[in-house]
Amino acid sequence: MDKLRITGGQRLHGEVTISGAKNAALPILCASLLSGDTLELDNVPELNDIQTTLRLLRQLGVSVTNGKQGHVSLNANNVTSLEAPYDLVKTMRASILVLGPLLTRFGEARVSLPGGCAIGQRPVDQHIKGLEALGADIRIEHGYVIAKATRLRGTTVRPDMVTVTGTENLMMAAVLAEGRTIIENAACEPEVVDLANLLNKMGAQVQGQGSSRIVIDGVDSLSGASHRVIADRIEAGTFLCAVGAAGGDITLRHTAPDTMGAILEKIEQTGVQIECGPDWIQARMDQRPVACSFRTQEYPGFPTDMQAQLMALNTVAEGTAVIVENIFENRFMHVLELGRMGADIDIDGATAVVQGVTHLSGATVMATDLRASASLVIAGLAAQGTTTVERIYHLDRGYEHMENKLSQLGAQIERVAGSTP
Repeated sequence: MDKLRITGGQRLHGEVTISGAKNAALPILCASLLSGDTLELDNVPELNDIQTTLRLLRQLGVSVTNGKQGHVSLNANNVTSLEAPYDLVKTMRASILVLGPLLTRFGEARVSLPGGCAIGQRPVDQHIKGLEALGADIRIEHGYVIAKATRLRGTTVRPDMVTVTGTENLMMAAVLAEGRTIIENAACEPEVVDLANLLNKMGAQVQGQGSSRIVIDGVDSLSGASHRVIADRIEAGTFLCAVGAAGGDITLRHTAPDTMGAILEKIEQTGVQIECGPDWIQARMDQRPVACSFRTQEYPGFPTDMQAQLMALNTVAEGTAVIVENIFENRFMHVLELGRMGADIDIDGATAVVQGVTHLSGATVMATDLRASASLVIAGLAAQGTTTVERIYHLDRGYEHMENKLSQLGAQIERVAGSTP
């Protein structure tokens, strides 16, 4: 397995380009199944999860052409399989997003129960509940979700909890359903909005995206479209935490500050000076960070996907930060690894208390999930000595060439090649 070797203590300077958002690109790729016409996508990030999704779509019969600079062309005119097998789904929970499109367009689907990061229970019961409300006949057999429907029928769906992928799956199912579907308690994330905007370009009638009530009037068919995936707000936030921990002056290009309100607010509280334009963010840090307490919430609150990174920044801050994780029950697995570097963190259930230390010490640490990987990289940038981050295949699932971008900013970081996990 590849590793990252980081020599800490280097201030970051320069600019980097933020990639397209993985969490927007994945459902948008799956939306190609909704039409027999061609979908032309730009700003698709080069990530392991993206490649896994493209392999899955090819196995279903979708024609996929990868172009330069993040361009992907997809055509689902000749779908030959309605099954998403375990060997492709096991590494990535977002694979469940083919369920809604296959069911609504072809009347059936067989999708393996998904895997992904081991950060807590992320059940698909809300997906199933919503699709059953739309008239699907669903059963679970031998680890597969088996769904059938002659044609889905619009209704009001009220998930028991806010779920991003659940909202996206139900949106894609509803666009070809008969009549009107109303999704109450819908997720409001920018990635949900991006999917809705793409669906409308394809001829769907989706309203209310970005609010907790989405209204969808079903149509008989969808056409192709061209669409540019939105910028990755989590990648941008990760680089802001990196400069907050290591110090320096950086500019992020091709980003979307208007989607990052809670992230920018909390990072500014640590002392990072931030200036924003329409598609850029400049951040400067010339002091030791100040501790910043926060709790994770659904959008527009502080995202759980930024918890580990801001915790890493807090480990070297002046004062004490209290962090409450409200979304996933197992998302403190990076704490033990940060402790190996000298961080002072106590855990009590869903609460972490971080007492900042004057410096971290380089160590060999192991990534346990995607965002934990990023937190260990941030800690390594701020630490004295050399840090080796093992099992970075997690990192490659959600960050496009992170070590190259950090090198552009002056970080001493290199990838040490290893065998495939």
